Amino acid sequence: MASDSTSRRSTCSSYRRRRILIIPALLFAFCLFFRTPWSLPPLNLSGISSSLSRASIVSMVKGPPVEEIYGLLHFVTSDDDRMLSHSINPAAPIDLSVYLGGDQPDWKSHMRKLREEYPLIVFSKSYCPFSTKAKKLLELYNLSPPPKIIEVDLRDDWDFIKLILTRLTEHSTFPNIILNGEGLGGNDDLHTLRAQGKLKKMFENAGMTVREDIVKERETQ
Repeated sequence: MASDSTSRRSTCSSYRRRRILIIPALLFAFCLFFRTPWSLPPLNLSGISSSLSRASIVSMVKGPPVEEIYGLLHFVTSDDDRMLSHSINPAAPIDLSVYLGGDQPDWKSHMRKLREEYPLIVFSKSYCPFSTKAKKLLELYNLSPPPKIIEVDLRDDWDFIKLILTRLTEHSTFPNIILNGEGLGGNDDLHTLRAQGKLKKMFENAGMTVREDIVKERETQ
């Protein structure tokens, strides 16, 4: 009996020692695999924040990034006489804040206005015979809303606009015709689309109204 009692005491003592050793091991494993977020190294955002303007941040928060061409179109269709600063580099991408000209960075509203009021924008030169031909062809369609004509040679920043358009549309001459933010090309491209029977449908797909009866009447004269 004494031997059995001694054996039981030895077993219990050994069990208590193992339990004492297991508990710290479990606590150590818990700390190792379930670290708190405060143990993570801090992120260095200084280089990122310095390269983003307030307008860019707001644009990203409100929706997908806006293509630069819409920034330029918003700038040239504004009601005031704003001009691009000669301090910018037109050969490189330009921050959208430059095109705001003091307007609020509500690009959703700006793009809606472009679609509804200025779906077709023609960058022209007032003395250019090819620009004149393109404008006369567009007059045949009696479009509503009418094309927005930008006579770049009458602007002080015309050379900057030319370089920006060349970079964005890969079309370096005038006229440069933009339909809903997409470049159609110049006068020859416009006449080719008409000859292919595509032009009227493209205008209608852009939300424009075409007076087909007037087009047919003038084409027969």
